[in-house]
Amino acid sequence: MRARDIMTTPVTTARPETPVKEAAAVLAGNGFTALPVVDGDDRLVGIATEADLVRDRVPRDPRALCHPGEELPTVATTTVGEVMTTAVVAMSPGTDVAVLAKALLDAGYRSMPIVDGSRVVGIVTRRDIVRVIARDDHTIADDVRHRLAVYGGDRRWQVEVHDGIVAIGDQFDDETDRHVATVLAEAVPGVVRATAFAARDEDDR
Repeated sequence: MRARDIMTTPVTTARPETPVKEAAAVLAGNGFTALPVVDGDDRLVGIATEADLVRDRVPRDPRALCHPGEELPTVATTTVGEVMTTAVVAMSPGTDVAVLAKALLDAGYRSMPIVDGSRVVGIVTRRDIVRVIARDDHTIADDVRHRLAVYGGDRRWQVEVHDGIVAIGDQFDDETDRHVATVLAEAVPGVVRATAFAARDEDDR
């Protein structure tokens, strides 16, 4: 499964000159956690996260009790370009989702821009990956059957899925085809693992 299989596209982006308030409204209104920031050629130049927009922008309530020695500074930044993170990590559409998920978890990121060269073409969030994990077995089985039908015909393969684990029965005894079938199945979103066996051999036991 590759990033292109689960990424959201087209991507809602911001420009460096976008007002912070406008970017915050986009995040709040759409449930996003971050906005890729692009220049006039749609090249990635940064990312504006929830943390970037919130940091140092909430003043103390003057009615609250003062805490001597504790300072909570606020800043008067007005544009995304002033608050965005410029050391942004991005990945290509062909990135293995397992690699992408590890990068998100290791770095504590909640979203990953997907770029073709330096041009933003999509975005993958933790929620996208969770949505893949949550796919029901029936839907996964239908997708696996479709891919296998294209490869070896719709009557050749027996497909069973339980908790994302796929078992593929092959009517023919061809080890190479079973390997290909396994690879095709494991590329289906929601598949945890796939194995293939010679169905005739199983029936004769």
